[in-house]
Amino acid sequence: MTPRLARTLFTFALLLAALTPGLACAQAQTDKPNIVLIMVDDLGYGDLASYGAPDMKTPHIDRLMSRGLRFDQFYANCTVCSPTRASLMTGLYPDKAGVPGVIRQNAKDSWGYLDPAAVTLPDMLKQAGYHTALVGKWHLGLEPPNIPNDRGFDFFHGFLGDMMNDYYNHLRGGINWMRRNKEIIDVKGTHATDIFSQWSIEYINEQAKDESKPFFLFLSYNAPHFPIQPPKDWLAKVNARDTKLDPKRAKNVAFIEHLDENVGKVMQAIDDAGIADNTLVIFTSDNGGSIPHAQRNLPLNGGKQDHKEGGIRVPTCAVWPGKIKQGRSTELGITMDFYPTLCAIAGIEIDHEIDGQSLAHIWLKGEAGDPNRVLIWVRREGNQRYQGRAYYAIRKGKWKLFQDTPFEPMRLVDLEADPYEQSPKEANNKEAAELRTLLMKHLQEAGQVPWQRNQDR
Repeated sequence: MTPRLARTLFTFALLLAALTPGLACAQAQTDKPNIVLIMVDDLGYGDLASYGAPDMKTPHIDRLMSRGLRFDQFYANCTVCSPTRASLMTGLYPDKAGVPGVIRQNAKDSWGYLDPAAVTLPDMLKQAGYHTALVGKWHLGLEPPNIPNDRGFDFFHGFLGDMMNDYYNHLRGGINWMRRNKEIIDVKGTHATDIFSQWSIEYINEQAKDESKPFFLFLSYNAPHFPIQPPKDWLAKVNARDTKLDPKRAKNVAFIEHLDENVGKVMQAIDDAGIADNTLVIFTSDNGGSIPHAQRNLPLNGGKQDHKEGGIRVPTCAVWPGKIKQGRSTELGITMDFYPTLCAIAGIEIDHEIDGQSLAHIWLKGEAGDPNRVLIWVRREGNQRYQGRAYYAIRKGKWKLFQDTPFEPMRLVDLEADPYEQSPKEANNKEAAELRTLLMKHLQEAGQVPWQRNQDR
């Protein structure tokens, strides 16, 4: 089924549900878990204490990792923000969702447009009676039809844009993109991480009053995306603890530890509301950490903007007490898998095309995934380094073919023999040929979806 037809049928289904309220009530079953999906921005694979950071104290996120299933081979769908978020929302590869690159307020430097025909994850969850909310960063459009309230979210309290130039005035290029639903709001003076946490807590407390209706909260932090701007008291605490820490690194440590404290507050709110046992919590990042900003992806090679593992593999866990066993998993997963996984857990059938695969059997039953699964990455970007062109990576089994700019040859790595990508090879064997063929097929499919608004769908 094409995305346009899927969207049309979905709209009809919503209209039918509105005309038959009994059906909507029947869908709101108390056995469906509340879902809180926390996505942070640019958190490096090695930038949590639980993932080996020697200078970091992150007790709240570490506790979250230990309470559920932690994934050691979970990937973001892209090495930068917008494409990964598009995959989360649609279950599609970014370029098949119309977002191969970063969406920006400057049209000359914007490289994506979320496909209006795509059925979003909150669209789907509403079918099962969920109330849907986004608190925090959106980064998939600045005007209709691609703002949160038009793409399935009942409630939006956050930031439409990409990065903030300042975490206290919340502006981007002098423009205020803070919104409560569609209303412009001015909340200057408080750190954005604190604000988004408080708004999330308020939402959780309000929704917990109605036990008959589950909720989906997408809590999307801007942190720890640069500018690296921790509150002054947090930086002072880190400097007092370790006087030999590099100043640039100290700021990043304080920034992430402040984020960790806020994640802890949100988790405490879930506990205090008495809904922890029936709440599925997911924690992940939209891409790897930025090496120039002293973020850490070790032991992986590379970082944000790279297709090396450090740019795309991210710390991730799923926690649902009594349903998901505690432990660690090396099964493959990627951001777009959250879409079919959450639909499966909510009891929703997907009858349109997506690229993500449900991980519910891995999470809930401890079963194995497909070790030979094919995963593809794409990023399109401007500036003189990329010049508006796309670059790619593809993995099947242990073999990975990748490039870090459009102007360098593809390199091949055996991730079993060389997990930290220290010795990539020339792509001239049969494994590389197979990966190139699979990538070309993907490019033909993705070429059907425009990524510029002025193209008619």
